[in-house]
Amino acid sequence: MNKILFLCTDNYYRSRFAEHLFNWLATKQGLDWQADSRGLALERGVNNVGAISRYALEALAVRLVNLPDDERLPLPASEPDFQSATKIIALDELEHQPLMNERFPQWADMIEYWLVHDIDKTSAPEALGQIEKNLLQLVEQLTQSY
Repeated sequence: MNKILFLCTDNYYRSRFAEHLFNWLATKQGLDWQADSRGLALERGVNNVGAISRYALEALAVRLVNLPDDERLPLPASEPDFQSATKIIALDELEHQPLMNERFPQWADMIEYWLVHDIDKTSAPEALGQIEKNLLQLVEQLTQSY
């Protein structure tokens, strides 16, 4: 099983949406891939409530993606997460490349960066729509190349 790791700041909103939607799409396509997600700066999410953003929950529900009843809390990225991943994607290059350079410099140039801004710069429907579009392209690439 190939593993993809999605990274964002808090592991609460964008990366969690990407993780769950990717896993749903990969299962539908019969891909031998599974996603997980982590945060690069969980300390910045001190005002987050619950395990996952309501925006992510609502967007996943609209897409009929079911979540487990025991949805986990956000998790910080660690060295083993990078080592076990086949592919790593950080969701906002402008926000996450500096964090990668600071906290995981040996991995900073080995990951793919998307450009999906957080809720303070881009509305949830727009940001999650961008992630969905990128995920559909990614699934198509993986279907053709693996």
